[in-house]
Amino acid sequence: MIMSLKEMLSDDFSEEFLLCGNSACSGCASELALRWALKALGSKTVVVAPASCTNVYIGLWPGAAPTVPFINMAFAAGASAASGIVAGYEALGKTDINVMTWAGDGGTVDIGIQALSGAIERGTNFIYACYDNEIYANTGTQRSGSTPFGAITTTTPYGKPIHKKNISQIIAAHDIPYVGTVNGADPRDVFAIFKKIKDITGPRFVHLLSPCPPGWRFDSSLIAEIGRLAVDCGIWILWEQENGEFHLRGKSRRLLDKSNRKPVDEYIKKQGRFRKMTQEGINKIQQWVDGNWLAIEKTVKGQC
Repeated sequence: MIMSLKEMLSDDFSEEFLLCGNSACSGCASELALRWALKALGSKTVVVAPASCTNVYIGLWPGAAPTVPFINMAFAAGASAASGIVAGYEALGKTDINVMTWAGDGGTVDIGIQALSGAIERGTNFIYACYDNEIYANTGTQRSGSTPFGAITTTTPYGKPIHKKNISQIIAAHDIPYVGTVNGADPRDVFAIFKKIKDITGPRFVHLLSPCPPGWRFDSSLIAEIGRLAVDCGIWILWEQENGEFHLRGKSRRLLDKSNRKPVDEYIKKQGRFRKMTQEGINKIQQWVDGNWLAIEKTVKGQC
């Protein structure tokens, strides 16, 4: 159950583990999500961040924003480093430390996927969170394997010609204790999921939508609206797989009925990265979204 903002802002959750005044872009969903993920996990947390925007906005010691141990790591080694930290704590008999890799889509979907697959195949007791801003935002807005069809980047100036990679389903195929998708622009959603998975043992993977105002070309004041539209249009589906059992959650539960979903053009037309999108392209995205929901429907019916 998702808590109200009043409950979340009570004294129990008032401590900050990611301080204000950091150098994140205005309206950065990944910084917002990390703040609330750490509130859920608490002070006994170690964060590993492979190369990404996060390495920049946490700042430099001794003026760094995190109040928990935070390790900057090479692009491909986020999950590998976390595996070593977990092994070290286990050797010391410390089993109450949350170890979390906090990585972008470049360090997860592309460069870091081999280390991630290996770590979860070994059963590493850690959380891997991918904040998906659908580009290499920190290095000039290049396309990643997670960039959606039609999106303009510096390496796809006319729009990406193929759909994004479904990293959540790839990880779910590893049959780990928990895989879930989250709206990173919704603090309540972020907090609820990280609070839920905190005490699960084994590999846990969280895939967060992370709208990026400068990279997606929208005003930072629209960050929450863009996140909501992604869910309401069915582009970003909220689901969980717990110990092999799949289920929809949150607003996505009612979106199996296509009539409850908003058309994708409401989402697309608010973002400058889709400015070269034709109606044919919009129709192609709508067909892709509808196809994803048909697959979800088959999965849900198959479990009944």
